[in-house]
Amino acid sequence: MNKVLAFMKHSFIILFLAMLSSLHAAPLNVGDPAPAVTGTTETGIELNLADAYKQSTYTLVYFYPKAFTPGCTSQGCSLRDAYEQLSKKGVAVIGVSTDSVETQKKFKAEKKFPFTLIADTDKKVMKAFGQHGIWFASRQAYLIKDAKIIYADHDGSTSKQAQDILDFLAKNGG
Repeated sequence: MNKVLAFMKHSFIILFLAMLSSLHAAPLNVGDPAPAVTGTTETGIELNLADAYKQSTYTLVYFYPKAFTPGCTSQGCSLRDAYEQLSKKGVAVIGVSTDSVETQKKFKAEKKFPFTLIADTDKKVMKAFGQHGIWFASRQAYLIKDAKIIYADHDGSTSKQAQDILDFLAKNGG
């Protein structure tokens, strides 16, 4: 009887995980429309990404799992350190994680990030971009021009995030 119960429990877990995975959309790809979704910034103000796309030639929306962790800090610092170069190319930067407004505010201040961070605690922005993470965002980056995805990094860059974007722009006339 214990073997039957163990088998049923194991089968239920597999079925549950399979159902969960089917609830999430695929990540966005080059050519897809950029999501017109609203997120809460580190200041607690709502930011409509569709409006943000119109304010710069390019908008980089990058996702990271957790503020203050080594990879996420490296990714953000890469963009911070190249922010002047990115700005000269017309790139606005927006970072997104599921961290709270307070954590995002502290992360931005402590690391001196000159760009906006979104506290996506309800995972609305993640879902709009096809993120599959249940608890945390997956490390991804999307470069947007004219409300379309023109670059998609689904593998997640860390310390080379800014260089990847600058290289892409150099190769594509940006």
